[in-house]
Amino acid sequence: MPPDSLRTRRADGATIGPDAARVRACQVWKGASVLRVLVVEDEPTISAAVRTALTASGHAVDVADDGLEAIAWEASYPYDLLILDVVLPGLDGFGVCARIRERGSSVPILMLTALDQLQDRVTGLDRGADDYLVKPFAMAELQARVRALARRQTQGRPPTLRVHDLELDPATGAVRRGGEPIELSVREFAMLELFARHPGHVFHRDRLIDKLWNADFSPESNIVEVYVRNLRRKVDGGRRDGLIQTVRGSGYRLRADGPPPP
Repeated sequence: MPPDSLRTRRADGATIGPDAARVRACQVWKGASVLRVLVVEDEPTISAAVRTALTASGHAVDVADDGLEAIAWEASYPYDLLILDVVLPGLDGFGVCARIRERGSSVPILMLTALDQLQDRVTGLDRGADDYLVKPFAMAELQARVRALARRQTQGRPPTLRVHDLELDPATGAVRRGGEPIELSVREFAMLELFARHPGHVFHRDRLIDKLWNADFSPESNIVEVYVRNLRRKVDGGRRDGLIQTVRGSGYRLRADGPPPP
């Protein structure tokens, strides 16, 4: 979990986070990876538009508006992608990129800038950026570049995940158990895929929140329990050979051993 100074806590006692519409998003998976994204941008209108667009696609998005703050965020969460502006207070995007790479992080970085000069693009790429997008940009192009960077991360992974009689196809979003199709939301698929890639591994609820949701979910949120319950209903459906297990005091896992004895 990140330092308390980086986490927004609810004051009203709500248990499922600050944006109920986003939490209960019911988009059906369409074969695009769910990413944990940090947007580093000091123009509020731009950061808000990017966050809205990416959240609508099912991604978990945090926003920082300062270079030093961005470095602290990146060190605290397992981000899948950074969208990084060049002109920032505190430390510019080139400096942020360089520090992150010096620390050994390989997180993909997409740089945003109004500096449409060849040397600026060369500098960004030399500092460790993976892609470059010049302002003003179309949101459709930004989302296409995000998808392209996500595809690079999934190269080399098996096309289909199989655990017992459960099958997941990350490329198409198809889920079947015993040959019967199961329809999942974006976040449900992301959680089940994480379990299926590591059968038997116990995931603490804080680890699941850090991986799959925005930083503005407080530690007291019950969102993980809600999604685990939904997955059990859809995947296990009251079967004796339930795959999704609770490890009391530790977290949740996908059963790795064989079916329970009769």
